[in-house]
Amino acid sequence: MALSDHPRGEFISPKTNKEFRVEAYPSFIEFIDRKKLSSHPYIFAPVCHSRHWWLWLINTRTRKCQILDPLHKKAPSDERKDINKFTGYVFSRLITYAGGKPLEKGEKEKEIKAPYVKISGQKTSYDCTIYVMKWLELIEPENIKKGKYEWDNWTQEEVDHYRVEYASRILFSEMNTQRDRAIRESSAIRQSKPSSVLLSPFCQINSADIETG
Repeated sequence: MALSDHPRGEFISPKTNKEFRVEAYPSFIEFIDRKKLSSHPYIFAPVCHSRHWWLWLINTRTRKCQILDPLHKKAPSDERKDINKFTGYVFSRLITYAGGKPLEKGEKEKEIKAPYVKISGQKTSYDCTIYVMKWLELIEPENIKKGKYEWDNWTQEEVDHYRVEYASRILFSEMNTQRDRAIRESSAIRQSKPSSVLLSPFCQINSADIETG
C-alpha cells in the first residue's frame, strides 16, 4: 500500500503530497504485531513492486538490513535503489511505531542501505513468489557469511511442486472454506461448478505449461 502511494520511492507522495506515516494506513494497523516488531532479533519482510517479489532481512540488534532477491544480485535500476531506500524508511517507521528503536536516526533514516545477498535463485522469469514464500520458511540469517548464502538450490521440478503445494494450501485454507460455505448457504449467490479435472489430485501444472500456454 505504501509503495502504491510512493510508486518510485518518493518520500513525498505524489498522490497525497505528504510523507509516509504509519497512522495513515489504519486498516493495516490491526495486523501489526508490536511485540514481535520490537523484540524479535530478525524481521523478514516480503516486498512486491512491478510484479516482482524480493525479501528484506532486518537484524534488529545490529540495525542492519540485507536484501534477498531471487532474480537480482544488485539493484537493477536507479528507481529500484530509490524504492529500497524508501522501503528501509518504512520498516524503520514501523519498528518505531511498535515501540522499538529506528534503524537510523534523523535524516539518515532516509538513507538506509541494504546490500544484496549473493544467493542462488530462480531459473525462470516468474518464480520469484515461490522463492520468497519458501525462503520465509527456510532461510537461516546466521548462515549469511560475508554477504553470501550457500545452499542447494531447488530443481525446476521441485519449484513446480512447491507451486502446486501453495495453490492447494490457499484453495483449501480456512478462509476459503468459510467463503465456500457462505456461498453454498446463500440463495442470492450462484457460482459455476468447478471442473472435475482441475479438482483432480492428478492435475499438475508445471513450468513447461506456462512457457507454452
